Amino acid sequence: MTLRVAVTLDLPDRLRGDGAAVKRVAAELNVSPMALELLLGHLSTLGVVERTSTGYRTTDFGAALCTDADNGLTNFLHLDMAGGRAELAFVELLHSVTTGRAGYDRRFGQDFWADLAQHPHLRDSFDQQMTHRFRDQIPQVVSGYDWARFSTIVDVGGGRGTLLAAILAAHPGTRGHLVDLEPTATEAARTFGAHHVEDRARVTAGSFFDPLPAGADAYLLCDILHDWDDEHAHRILGRCAEAVHPAGRVLVIEPVGGRHAETEFDLAMLVIFGGRERRVDEFRALGSVHGLVLDTVIDLTDQRCLLEFRLATT
Repeated sequence: MTLRVAVTLDLPDRLRGDGAAVKRVAAELNVSPMALELLLGHLSTLGVVERTSTGYRTTDFGAALCTDADNGLTNFLHLDMAGGRAELAFVELLHSVTTGRAGYDRRFGQDFWADLAQHPHLRDSFDQQMTHRFRDQIPQVVSGYDWARFSTIVDVGGGRGTLLAAILAAHPGTRGHLVDLEPTATEAARTFGAHHVEDRARVTAGSFFDPLPAGADAYLLCDILHDWDDEHAHRILGRCAEAVHPAGRVLVIEPVGGRHAETEFDLAMLVIFGGRERRVDEFRALGSVHGLVLDTVIDLTDQRCLLEFRLATT
């Protein structure tokens, strides 16, 4: 929590370079000088800051918590960003383990997605977090699967479009269609323009709980199903099954329990969303309800698998 409060108060950035005096920083932040001194004292013990003749300054180690470190830590720690706020739901872990339900709504009075809808800055930081968390794996995802076999791909809940843009850039014969809520959908259109694939990419602002654009060769769900309990996961997968071309595929990319899923994030899926990192047999059972047969499971990266479903009639 010390690190979370430090990042929320922007202390690593404020104390860069020569640092600053405690009283000055306390006045700028409108916080207690005495309490700030205690906080900085502990941050010094942790090696995040160090004492100077006039106050404190950020260490090289502490610079990893600065906003321009580009490592995603700010979002995970800042208490007014989606990642940091969400992890506060872990105080409701006992509730989640007892009931099998999310603790987020118990902590904040509404579920995670309603919170994002109500607070645009949380939506923006969540989109940033998703883009950053996945970006280093995109080259492996693009090269590790035969995307060229599909003439059309619908990216369902595709966020800001970085993955679909990379797939389209690598495969000039493929067209894409991304579906996500606003304002994320607008950001995706900008991504396609930046990657020069806007002539082959469409964007629809909408929910994956509603009917999807029909008839595509592939429907891609990347890091989607693990955010939802079984009831909602069935609704999402059902929309894909009803929309996909009879000879098409439904593709799920996410960590798989027992293969590429960290236990810590497995608990996070439960506490924050009421979801989990499902195992292969659970995915197979999930798909079968909607007439989908799990054909193939591919280890795409050290963190994620690709599960390929086809309609049972093909």
